[in-house]
Amino acid sequence: MTGPNQNDADRLGREKPAHDIAARTRTVVFGPYLTRGRTRGGPRSGHPAEKPTARPIAARLDEAVGLAMAIDLEVVVRDTIPVSNPRPATYIGSGKVLEIAGIVAAEDAGLVVMDCALSPVQQRNLEKAWGAKVIDRTGLILEIFGRRARTKEGSLQVELAHLAYQKSRLVRSWTHLERQRGGFGFLGGPGETQIEADRRLIQDRMRRIERDLEGVKQTRSLHRASRRRVPYPIIALVGYTNAGKSTLFNRLTSADVFAENLLFATLDPTSRAIQLPQGETAILSDTVGFISDLPTMLVAAFRATLEDVVEADVLLHVRDISHGETEAEAADVEEVLNQLGIDMNDRGRIVEVWNKSDLLPPDERERLAATAARLPAEQRPSLISAATGEGITELLAGLEQRVVAGRPSYRLALPAEDGSGLHWLYEQTEIIHREDGEGGEVKVVARVAPEKVPRLLTRFPEAEKIG
Repeated sequence: MTGPNQNDADRLGREKPAHDIAARTRTVVFGPYLTRGRTRGGPRSGHPAEKPTARPIAARLDEAVGLAMAIDLEVVVRDTIPVSNPRPATYIGSGKVLEIAGIVAAEDAGLVVMDCALSPVQQRNLEKAWGAKVIDRTGLILEIFGRRARTKEGSLQVELAHLAYQKSRLVRSWTHLERQRGGFGFLGGPGETQIEADRRLIQDRMRRIERDLEGVKQTRSLHRASRRRVPYPIIALVGYTNAGKSTLFNRLTSADVFAENLLFATLDPTSRAIQLPQGETAILSDTVGFISDLPTMLVAAFRATLEDVVEADVLLHVRDISHGETEAEAADVEEVLNQLGIDMNDRGRIVEVWNKSDLLPPDERERLAATAARLPAEQRPSLISAATGEGITELLAGLEQRVVAGRPSYRLALPAEDGSGLHWLYEQTEIIHREDGEGGEVKVVARVAPEKVPRLLTRFPEAEKIG
C-alpha cells in the first residue's frame, strides 16, 4: 500500500545531507579554523566541543580539498578563515560572509564546503547569504560514504549515519517543513507539524536499520565463531584514509579490492585467507579508513564492521610514512581505536607498517630503516611499499612470529600405518620439523594453537611438550 505517508518515508530514506551533489560542481572550499584555545562548546556557538589542533592549517585545508575531490567536485577556490569566536548565526564574521558572497558569485560556484561543524541555523543562514548549497565537514564525509558503499551492509551503515545527521538538521532548519497539517493515518493527530512527522519517520527508519544491522552483527558473530573453531588468527588492517591499506591487502592476498589514490576508497570490509611463510594460515581483513574529526555518528554506525578490528589477534596500523602529517594522522587513528576499547600499548598485538617508502628520497628511506632497526623487536615497525612489494617478505615473516608467539610445540612419533593421524597434524597444526625413519615411522615436531591442545592430546596422548 502506498500513499502520502509512504512517499514521505521514501523521500526521507533517499535524501542525503548533501542532496546527491553532482560531479564537477564548481566548488569553493573554506577552512574556518579556530585560532585560540576556546572550544566551540561555549555559549556563543552551540557546537560540540572542538579545540584547535596542532596540525598545520595548510595541511587541514589540503585534506578538506582532498575530500571534495574524492567525489569529483571541481574546486575553483580554496582558502582559510581565522576564527577566534564562532558566531552563533553564521560561524564566521559578517564581513567575511559578504566577501565570500562575492567570491561565490564571481566564480559561479554552486557549492560551498566549510571544513568545520555547522549548526543547522548556521548552514541555513549561509545558504541564504551566498545563494549556494553549503555543507560542513560531516556532510561532506557522509556524501563520500554514500558514494563509496557497495554492499547492503555498507549502505545500511551509511544510511543510518545520514539519518542521524538529517534528524539534527530538522531543528529550525527546513523552513518548508514548518507548516502544520491535520492527522493522517498513523502519523499523528491534528495540528502535528511536518517537522514532527518527518522526525518520526526518520526515527522509525533508523530503528528498522538498527534491527537490520543487529542481524549483520549476529551474522558476523557466527562467522567469527566459525573461524575460532578452525581457528585461524585474524589480522586486521587499520589506518588513516588513503594510507594504502587496500593496496597492501591486494598485495598480500592477490585480491582485486578497489584501491585508488582517494580518501575513503574502501568502506565495505573484505576478508581473505593468506598463507604466511612457514605455512600458517591467517585471515586478513581490510577496513574503513579513519580521519581526523571523524563524526561520532559514523563511528557508531560502523561499529558492526569495526568489531572485526576489536576481535583481531594482530592489528596492522598502516601509515603513509611519506605524508608530511603522518604523526598527526597516527594520533587520529589511535584516538578512534581507543574509542573502540583497544589498548594502544599492547605492542604484542599492534604492528606499525610504514607504507609508501617508494615515495621517500633514498637518504630519508635509509634513515627510517635505521631508526626502525634500533627499536626493540616488539616495537619495530615494518618499512614497506605496498605498491612495489619492498619489505613485504620481512613483514610477513614478522607477522608469523607474532601469530605463533606463545604457541606450544609437541614432539610425536607416528607409526607407518597412521596416515590419517599424520594428515590430521598437517591440517590442524604447523609442522616445524619432520623426520622419516626406517620402516615408515614418522617423527614430527608440531606447533599448535592453544585452543587445539586438548584435541591434540586426546588423539595423541603420548605427545611430548617441548616448548
